[in-house]
Amino acid sequence: MAGDPIHPQVHDPNPEPPSADPDFILALPDGREERIRPDRLRTLPFTAVPNCFVVSTGHGTSGPFTFGGVTLLEFIYALAGREAAWSQVEVISADGFGTGILAGELAHPDPAGPILLSYTLDGRPMTRQEGLVRLIVPNEKDDALRQVKWVGRINLKP
Repeated sequence: MAGDPIHPQVHDPNPEPPSADPDFILALPDGREERIRPDRLRTLPFTAVPNCFVVSTGHGTSGPFTFGGVTLLEFIYALAGREAAWSQVEVISADGFGTGILAGELAHPDPAGPILLSYTLDGRPMTRQEGLVRLIVPNEKDDALRQVKWVGRINLKP
């Protein structure tokens, strides 16, 4: 499905941030949207996940790294509430690349670690060039279809 960020095809790597604006949008199931500043993530519970890899189309695999940030589930609970009715979350990059994650994946994380909205890399803050806020899927080690660099939008779907 060409052009569908949730069912992405292999794409050319983006070495530069698609925009200077690091904020992203959280779209709630009821249609409301909230603009999220990256520093807000630092107010939420911190989780570090070691042995993560970055797989980039055209650049191969790098790592292992320790990524740190807030779990995607904790982020959703903190901003949408535990009672929000959603079954899937879409995370879309500011460059239009994205992925879909089912609620069950977040409720029952893979042994490799929980899915993160990461803002640290090996204990230091990530730069805008590195993503600043990046979706990390710890069990992904061989393709680049679930990692989302430069998070631009998070949609909670009923």
